[in-house]
Amino acid sequence: MKKNKNILPPKAFAKRVSKYAFYSIILLIISLGIGVFGYHFVGALGWIDSLYNASMILTGMGPVNEMKTEAAKLFASFYALFSGVVFLSTVAIFFAPFAHRLMHLLRIDDIED
Repeated sequence: MKKNKNILPPKAFAKRVSKYAFYSIILLIISLGIGVFGYHFVGALGWIDSLYNASMILTGMGPVNEMKTEAAKLFASFYALFSGVVFLSTVAIFFAPFAHRLMHLLRIDDIED
């Protein structure tokens, strides 16, 4: 590896952060959409209640409405597991540019074995 690698200038870094934030937001919107449609069609909730339930599960707050059918309970279970993975993935995607920049600032890539 080259030892004279420079870190990105602030403007390019801001552009990279914006790109990764955009990816994170898209992942959250798609995941929220899956939850809203699932709660609406499988859980037989109204659109607002579906959005509320999906948002609460996706952010880790927990379920709001009781699921009455077995299919709805199964959907809610799988969506909760899915949401946990999405939440952690979103955090990782969003903070990746910051971690990368920190590694460059600390010159972690210069350490030889």
